[in-house]
Amino acid sequence: MIIGAVGAGKSTLMKALFGESDPAIKTQSLVYRDWIIDTPGEYSENPLYYRSLMATSHETAAVLFVQDAARDRNFFPPGFEQGFPVRTVGAVTKIDHPKADIDRAILLLRQSLPEGEIFLTSAASMEGIAKLKERLMEIMHQRDR
Repeated sequence: MIIGAVGAGKSTLMKALFGESDPAIKTQSLVYRDWIIDTPGEYSENPLYYRSLMATSHETAAVLFVQDAARDRNFFPPGFEQGFPVRTVGAVTKIDHPKADIDRAILLLRQSLPEGEIFLTSAASMEGIAKLKERLMEIMHQRDR
């Protein structure tokens, strides 16, 4: 399951993980596609939706926290990963954006994801996408055992 703020690049990242280059459209509700659940950004920005995220996570092998490298704010509460019963990992998106600050993005993500792995990604250049997909597939296969 992919979670993150509105405009963080969740849907674009999902398309990149599937090898698609067409533009992403705004996610309006939970979107189940093959091995990924895409979530609307409002779900991670509004505490009223946290229960929905946590309940949906029971259907997953992992939760992927997405942080936009060009933003200077974290939209997840501190220690948010502890609310999920599955493995949590992070992805910093838009690492090649002109306003990207990767170090800041990692620090922001670490507030909510102190322990999980963090992958640096760009859907535009596909940097880090294969490595992230490989790790997510490993986690899925570990859960299936």
